[in-house]
Amino acid sequence: MPRTTTLVFAGDSITDSGRDRDDAASLGDGYVSLIAQAVADRDETVVNKGISGNRAVDLETRWDDILGAGPDVLTVYIGVNDMWRRFDNDDPTSAEDFEATVAGLLEASRAAGVERIYLIEPFFVPVRDDQVAWLDDLNPKRDAVRRLAERFGATLVELHDTVTAAAAEHGAAAVVPDGVHPTPRGSEIIAGAWLAAYAATADAEKVGSA
Repeated sequence: MPRTTTLVFAGDSITDSGRDRDDAASLGDGYVSLIAQAVADRDETVVNKGISGNRAVDLETRWDDILGAGPDVLTVYIGVNDMWRRFDNDDPTSAEDFEATVAGLLEASRAAGVERIYLIEPFFVPVRDDQVAWLDDLNPKRDAVRRLAERFGATLVELHDTVTAAAAEHGAAAVVPDGVHPTPRGSEIIAGAWLAAYAATADAEKVGSA
């Protein structure tokens, strides 16, 4: 029998999406669950390690647990709370600190033998006029995620422009009512972006090994 591939997703509330943390098989009702449904006919096991409210430093404190899930494919989706806490709790995280923390997580992951890493670009859709300036905090963190993907040979899942365009077309309430937490339609967009990146990577690997 072929070896099962373990897909581990680490992140904040967008990844968590209401999962039962007392049940290791619980995936929540967001994009991770949709991905699991899409790969259900393959030898792939999906593990959700998202925890609502997490920032990069919170992932750092529990990274051993995440790597302990044995990821063959590791997805890291973090950053919006590193922005948000500046504005709701006067607890900012600089882009430099954010990048350094995530770099440490990726270094540990490579050292643990994780060969396939996906970094999901954080998004934010301002739903109030005063929130437009919040992008000045998020954009450098998005740039950091791009740099980290290149530095560590990870696959970047681009999301911000896609979600922003969908919110402009359908209205934020239909996609991300508070600018961050997705509706079912929003979760489909995230899952679709990840699955497209996953398929493209698989196709590239096939070409490379041909």
